[in-house]
Amino acid sequence: MRRSTRSRRPSGSARTKRLLAVGATLAVFGGVVAVTQISSAGDRRQNNQQRPVSADCVEPSPGATAPTGRGVTTTRTWQNGRWVTNHWGDGQQTVEECQETRTGTGGATTGAVAVACPDVVGRLPQVPDRARAEVDRNLNALQTQITEADQRLAAEGNRGQAFINNSILGPLASKRRATLDRITIAIDRFGPRPRGLANLATCQVRPVDNTNGGNNGGNNGGGNDNGGGNDGGGNNGGGNNGGGNNNGLDVLANNCDNSQLQRHDGFQNGNRCITTAFGEVGSAANNPSLLITDSPQQVNRNEGFALRISTRNLIRDRFLPAGQGGYYLESSLLNEQGLTRGHFHTACRMLPNVNEAPAPEPVPAFFVATEDGGGGAQPDEVTIQVPGLPDSGIAQCAVWAGDGSHRIPMSERANQTPAFDAVRIQVN
Repeated sequence: MRRSTRSRRPSGSARTKRLLAVGATLAVFGGVVAVTQISSAGDRRQNNQQRPVSADCVEPSPGATAPTGRGVTTTRTWQNGRWVTNHWGDGQQTVEECQETRTGTGGATTGAVAVACPDVVGRLPQVPDRARAEVDRNLNALQTQITEADQRLAAEGNRGQAFINNSILGPLASKRRATLDRITIAIDRFGPRPRGLANLATCQVRPVDNTNGGNNGGNNGGGNDNGGGNDGGGNNGGGNNGGGNNNGLDVLANNCDNSQLQRHDGFQNGNRCITTAFGEVGSAANNPSLLITDSPQQVNRNEGFALRISTRNLIRDRFLPAGQGGYYLESSLLNEQGLTRGHFHTACRMLPNVNEAPAPEPVPAFFVATEDGGGGAQPDEVTIQVPGLPDSGIAQCAVWAGDGSHRIPMSERANQTPAFDAVRIQVN
């Protein structure tokens, strides 16, 4: 019987370091789309400010890249008839990736444009088990190809449209066509032959507009999500800090009008005031819940193990990369059935002492955010593969739901248990 313990939500500073993704951000979150169209320019690029490379291109925290591939920040597995996408480090990049995609000459961004390619994953039939490894390899190759194209676009995109067509998009289409052929052949050996994949080879370069309501424009009151538009529209009814009713309660503040702190800009930094409206909250019967349904009691150091996670009332289709400026940037949203849209996180940390609360700031030994387009009113299950923990002792592995911008989803009542769970595992 596994031992479990409830865990308070970790602070933003305990997750990952701040990294900037601007303009032609690396397409590691956009090569191949798993249900949620992550390859769209809108979902991959959250901020377009110019910042010095030396200030922002820092080493990502542990767990920022997949253990199976250096520099790989998304991995996909086929589970229960759907692709499950794991985002390592919530959108972080390696130093090399950051520098290559953010700079042309002199360390400034070269323009808010991105390579946008058609969705491949959504066009695949169910992949036979015997073809899955080959298909996964080629899906990763498609992702790498867009990464390389975005890197070159960032460095040389100012050379004109003819250069982009002939030297970036043309070679990319040829590489994609060959890779899509390999995927077609791999599936055809053991199952129904996918049709029309060759039509997905051609990509485009699209502008990214983050300054006039672009990526999430209008969700939080319109205008620039990071430019303070949320304060100007009175998201909380206006004047709430200057009197108002407040249900007869002594409310100290419900917006940032009188805060002395700097406005939060979507990146993972504390000592800020967040202006994003809370957003939509569902009814009690539709509020998300989550449970770890299976986990080991003990493992050896560096031994891989699995956690099985069941969620209810969480539509796992919304993920704004926190490492790219999507943290607390978007209000909570419900789908047409009144269910929360978002994803869930899994983290494992070593407990130095089981008799007192641990320090909140160290990064965990393992961390990943998961979305797959699944989820609904009925509970279903996702398996998380943990590649192993490097230290001996007691590990606390926690799982918690997040909305599109990583907050634990709200509930109708105060006495509802949030969507989280945790277990302790002995690491020998």
